[in-house]
Amino acid sequence: MVQAKTWILTKHFEGFPKDSNFELKVEELPKPKDGEVLLEAVFLSIDPYMRNVLVIQSNNPAFPVGSHVVGRCGWRTHTVCDGTDLIPIMPEWPQDISLSLALGIIGMPGLTALYGIEEVLGLKKGETLLVNAAAGAVGSVVGQIAKIKGCKVVGSAGSDAKVAFLKELGFDEAFNYKTVGSLEEALKKASPEGYDCFFENVGGPFSSAALQQMKNFGRIAVCGSISVYNDTTPQTGPYPHLTMIFKQLKMEGFMQSRWEHKHPESLKRLMGWLKEGKLHSREHITKGFENMPAAFMGLLQGDNIGKAVVAV
Repeated sequence: MVQAKTWILTKHFEGFPKDSNFELKVEELPKPKDGEVLLEAVFLSIDPYMRNVLVIQSNNPAFPVGSHVVGRCGWRTHTVCDGTDLIPIMPEWPQDISLSLALGIIGMPGLTALYGIEEVLGLKKGETLLVNAAAGAVGSVVGQIAKIKGCKVVGSAGSDAKVAFLKELGFDEAFNYKTVGSLEEALKKASPEGYDCFFENVGGPFSSAALQQMKNFGRIAVCGSISVYNDTTPQTGPYPHLTMIFKQLKMEGFMQSRWEHKHPESLKRLMGWLKEGKLHSREHITKGFENMPAAFMGLLQGDNIGKAVVAV
C-alpha cells in the first residue's frame, strides 16, 4: 500500500486565503487495477492545479513505469487513475532542461502566451505591446515572444527586482506600477504613441488606465484578472464602453485549451526558441509538499518572479 499526502480545502476563501483554509491529510491508496497507473508527484504547479508526475506502477500500456506526464490531480503526492486526461511530456525532452518547465514555459503558461499573441492579438512586426503582471509565468513569455516577432514591448510589474528581470529579458520599457506617481503618466512615458496590443493579466484600475492609452483599432487579449481574485465584494466602474466605441477596440477573453489541437507543434516551437536562447525562463521554486499553501498564498501576493513551482 502507498500512502498519499493530500491538501484539502476545509473552507472556501473569504478574501485572502489563510492557513486555516487548508488541511494536510494522509490516505492509503489501493494497488492499480487493470488499465490504471500509480502516479508520484515530482513538481506541482502553483495556481492552475497541474503537476508533473512520474508513473511508478502501471497496468496501462499507454503509460509505462518511468513515464513523465502532466495531470490535473490536485495537491497530492500520489494518485491512482486510469490515465484519462494525463498528458505525456513531449517526446525527446532534452536531458539538460528541467522537467519542471513542462509546467511553465514549455507548458500551459507558454502556450497561453503564444496563443494570446498569435491567435487572439494577431501581433505584427513593428507594433507596440503592453503586458501587465509581466514578470509572471505567462507575462514574461508574452514579452519575449513579442520581441522575437520584432515588436516594442512595455511591461508592468510590482517590484524593482521584477522590473530589473524584465530588462534582462529584453523588454524595451518596464516600470513598477506600485511606485509610479501616476499609472497614466507611466504608460504615456513608456509609449507616447500608444499601444497596438494589450495582453491583460490583471484587470481593475490598471485595465481602465491602459484602455485610455490604446491606439485606434487596438486589440486586447484578456487572460487573467488577478487584481479581483481575492475581493469579497465585486469592484465597480469605471466602465470602458465609450472608450472602446470611439477607439474601435477589440477585446477578447481566451483560454489556451481552445487550440489544443495545436499543442504538439506549439510546444516544439517553444522548445526550439528555448534551445536557441531566444526564450529564457526563471522559476520560483518552493521545496517540500508541506509548503503548498504558503507557496499558493505567496503567488497571490506577488512573491514570485517567473513560474511558481513546488518541488516535491
